[in-house]
Amino acid sequence: MDPTVVAAWIAAGVSGLTCAGTLTVQYRGFRAANKDTEKTLRDQREHLDITLKEQREQLDRTLGEQRTRTLNERFATAAEQLGSDKPAVRLAGVYAMAGLADDWEENRQTCVDVLCAYLQLPYEPDPGQDAPEPQRLAFGASQKVRHTVIRVITVHLREDAVVSWQGLDFDFTGVAFDGGSFAQARFSGGIATFNSARFSAGMPSFYKTEFSGGTVDFSFAEFSGGAVIFQETEFSGGTVYFTKAVFSGGAVTFHGAEFSGGTVYFTKAVFSGGTGSPKSFETCVS
Repeated sequence: MDPTVVAAWIAAGVSGLTCAGTLTVQYRGFRAANKDTEKTLRDQREHLDITLKEQREQLDRTLGEQRTRTLNERFATAAEQLGSDKPAVRLAGVYAMAGLADDWEENRQTCVDVLCAYLQLPYEPDPGQDAPEPQRLAFGASQKVRHTVIRVITVHLREDAVVSWQGLDFDFTGVAFDGGSFAQARFSGGIATFNSARFSAGMPSFYKTEFSGGTVDFSFAEFSGGAVIFQETEFSGGTVYFTKAVFSGGAVTFHGAEFSGGTVYFTKAVFSGGTGSPKSFETCVS
């Protein structure tokens, strides 16, 4: 074979090997670079995820702190309004505290406690029609605020309540009720205390009210001077106390009331000077 041809073949072979080697080196370099790039991207993603998580947590903490601060400010404002000497401002405070209770589930009981405490404040009786007009107007305004508290509580205890307060405790110890209605409210799973409460004048109503699964205490309560309606009221699944309750000087109806699935105490309950008797209690219980 012609030496020139052989040399050409050898040159071509060497060139091919060199090219293959170059491609191999380039491929390996590409793979290594690609792995480095993937690792870099992976590290960047992990770092980004950590950064975003920390930012989300920080944002949640900030929003939580802002929400708590706002709710506390609302609470302070509503409480201040309830303590105002102006009935219109107190009325606004009632709605403000109720709205806060709806928005602040973890402190809903506290807000309800404040509304109940407002009813426990000293309350002068109706001065009568012969009293000076300013005195009568002041009494009427104060009475409206108190009745609004009762109405707001009742609305939140009904089945169609937008935000339910069922299951909470309600402390009406010593409260003077001269009207207002708990009709169709459901006190369930908590403690409803009317201990030493005074029901007089007006027509305090528990029509179709349900007390279930908790404790209801009317011990030492006084029902006098007006009609008190317990018609179709249900007491079930809990403990009910009418211990030493006094019914006098007015009409009391327990028509259709039901006591079932729990324990009811009427120890030394007194009926005198009005419509209603211990016998009517016994009829309701049976």
